[in-house]
Amino acid sequence: MTKYGQAAIEAVKLLEKGFCHNPKDAWGHLQKRFLEKVQQAKKGCPKGAFLGLCEEGLIKGVKEGHYCDSIKNKEYAVKAVEAIKHNPELTNNKSKLWDYVVGSNKAQNNQMDVVIALWERGYIND
Repeated sequence: MTKYGQAAIEAVKLLEKGFCHNPKDAWGHLQKRFLEKVQQAKKGCPKGAFLGLCEEGLIKGVKEGHYCDSIKNKEYAVKAVEAIKHNPELTNNKSKLWDYVVGSNKAQNNQMDVVIALWERGYIND
């Protein structure tokens, strides 16, 4: 599992245990623990994917709300969840999932790591 997938899982756990009160705070808290380099901590794509899923109420135990300013990363994550719901085998091929989501040669920037990790751990709502 990548650092961003691990950060997403840990963020949900912080929310479940009540250590953080909203997804933005949970992700921010984890930047210090999991993401050693400043560039990793500030990377907006995985954060936008995580917060976008939370915003849409797709994460178990997280209420819908306004958590995300990233339109595209949220869109990518939500579309990836829908694709995985129809074809769970896509979690075994991040590149194929990304191709389905964007349909172009645009580079994936860890958004799928977040989605796949949350799906595999059972944190995505049905």
